[in-house]
Amino acid sequence: MKKDQFILGIETSCDETAMAIVKNGVEVVANVVASQIESHKRFGGVVPEIASRHHVEQITIVLEETFEKANMSVEDMDAIAVTEGPGLVGALLIGVNSAKALAFAKNKPLVGVHHIAGHIYANRLNKEFSFPLLALVVSGGHTELIVMREHGSFEIIGETRDDAAGEAYDKVARTLQLPYPGGPHIDRLAKVGEANIDFPRAWLEDDSYDFSFSGLKSAVINTLHNAEQRGVTLKKEDVAASFQASVVEVLTAKTYKAAKEYGVKQVIVAGGVAANQGLRNELQLKFNDEIELLIPPLDLCTDNAAMIAAAGSIAYDQGHRAGWDLNANPSLDLEKYSLRGTL
Repeated sequence: MKKDQFILGIETSCDETAMAIVKNGVEVVANVVASQIESHKRFGGVVPEIASRHHVEQITIVLEETFEKANMSVEDMDAIAVTEGPGLVGALLIGVNSAKALAFAKNKPLVGVHHIAGHIYANRLNKEFSFPLLALVVSGGHTELIVMREHGSFEIIGETRDDAAGEAYDKVARTLQLPYPGGPHIDRLAKVGEANIDFPRAWLEDDSYDFSFSGLKSAVINTLHNAEQRGVTLKKEDVAASFQASVVEVLTAKTYKAAKEYGVKQVIVAGGVAANQGLRNELQLKFNDEIELLIPPLDLCTDNAAMIAAAGSIAYDQGHRAGWDLNANPSLDLEKYSLRGTL
């Protein structure tokens, strides 16, 4: 009988200090996240220096809580997986150096993980992948369409040319004077509003799977400013619904077109914006059992370490090992990451 594999995942790429233990790449044993939202809320966004300081304060506490919940210790781990990039360099360094210290002290293999690969593999914690598959990654810093033909292989066929979807949500929310993070508040308002404002859809070239949300963001801001100058009050609910309708239509249409062209067996959604109910509903309606659609539960959409451990399990099985020179890489390339040689 094959021995169970346990991977410790560490995630500190932005403003969540997270650790998790995943069994055999698919079963969450413990998953602990220390959020910093309250600290950054008054600034309307993440302040890198503050994020790094909070990681330093929380990392040991989160580690102890993770092993306490799992009733396990570092000695029980087969490997330690950590986000090496992309992300905020100061924040990444806290996780990377913590992982290196643990691995060195306990003589455990060290595995570097790409943050976006982690978001994708959050879906495998619910259901096994069927290849080829298409991943729609939507978060504050990323909007990408990625084809996977096997585990650990990532081909980017479309990406944002300017603002990511999540970034556009936060900027529009700030203009609407909604609290940070803005995405959930726009989604909530959109449910009760009417999409009665004709905001643009950026389709780009006919054969392009790239995205652009900068023009939409500017259109929303200009519409609000023009209305204010005319003394007209626009309902926030309607602005939110109209903005979200534009974002969701483009994301859904391009994902569906790519899924058909590449003949995939599954479409998976990943990243913080995957928690958006409007997007989830529209994708489910569009695919309607035509192609299997996987969307992670809400607690696995936002940054967490279970996804890092899940991706780390695949990397570990494929022979990826990091040396003691592992460093934070804030601009780590996903396709180059996937092509790293195995040992």
